[in-house]
Amino acid sequence: MADFGWRVYHPNPSTPKYSVPQGAVDAHCHVFGPAASFPYAETRKYTPCDAPKERLWALRDHLGFTRNVIVQATCHGADNRALVDALQNSKGLARGVATVNKDIDQEQLLQLHQAGVRGVRFNFVKRLVDKLPYDALESICEKITPLGWHIVVYFEAAELPEHYGFFSGLPTDVVVDHMGRPDVSKSPQGSEFQGFVKLLQDKPNFWCKVTCPERITQQSSESYSDVIPFAKLVVDNFPDQVLWGSDWPHPNMSSHTPDDGNLVDVIPRIAVNETLRYKLLVTNPMRLYWPEETLRGD
Repeated sequence: MADFGWRVYHPNPSTPKYSVPQGAVDAHCHVFGPAASFPYAETRKYTPCDAPKERLWALRDHLGFTRNVIVQATCHGADNRALVDALQNSKGLARGVATVNKDIDQEQLLQLHQAGVRGVRFNFVKRLVDKLPYDALESICEKITPLGWHIVVYFEAAELPEHYGFFSGLPTDVVVDHMGRPDVSKSPQGSEFQGFVKLLQDKPNFWCKVTCPERITQQSSESYSDVIPFAKLVVDNFPDQVLWGSDWPHPNMSSHTPDDGNLVDVIPRIAVNETLRYKLLVTNPMRLYWPEETLRGD
C-alpha cells in the first residue's frame, strides 16, 4: 500500500500541442512494481503506488515518443527485477539505468547489460540516502567501464561544491539528473548555478537532464516559467550534452499531480528551434543509449 497522501500519476494526461520528432526518447522515467511481483525494498524511504510497464508504454504512445530510458528508483533499492522485466518486454525500445551494490560481479553486470542496462545511478541527495556512496561508486566504476556504461548522479544544487572534485575525476560519461536541482528563486547567472555550468564546460563527458520543472518550480501554477531560464541556458550552451525525460510517474510529488502532456509542451520553450529539439530528444539519447543503431544509421 502506498504512503498516506501519495500523489498517484495523472489518470488522463492531455494530448501535447507540441509533436515530438519521430524516434523521440523519454530519457528519464520509472517503473514501480507491481509490488505483488516485485516487492519494494525494505530500506526504502517511501512506498509508491504501483506504476507498471504497461502504463508506461501507454503513456509513451499517447505522448508520441518511440523509446524510453527507465531509471531504477530508490524504492526498489538494488533489486533491479522490475527494471529488467520492463526492458525484456520493451521489444528493444527501452534501455535502463540500474542501482547496484559494490560487490556485484561481472557475470551479474553482463546479465544486466544483455537485458538493456547501460548505466548505474548514484543518489547523493542526503534526505534520500543514509550514506554518501563515494567508496561504492569508485569500486563500481572500475567494473562498469569495460561495458561502456555511464554513471547517473542525483544531487541538489547547494551540494555540488562538496562533490565537485569527486565528480570531476569520474572517467566515464556522467549524466546529471534534473540539472542538479537548481534553486530557481536565484538567478541562473548566479554563482550557484554557474558552478554547475562550469562543470559542463570543463567536463565534456558530463551530460545534463533538463527535466522535472514540476519538481523544481516554486510557483503555484503549472507554467513552470521560473524553471525555463535555467533549462534554456543549458540547452543553448550545451546542445550536445542534454537529455529530456518525463520523470513519470513523478515520485514524491507533494505540490500537484503533473499533466504529462503539459510537460511535453515545455520542450519548445527550452529548446527553441527544431535543431535543438532533435538533438535533445533523438540524437543525444540515441548516441548514449543506442550507439550501435546510431553507427548503423538506423
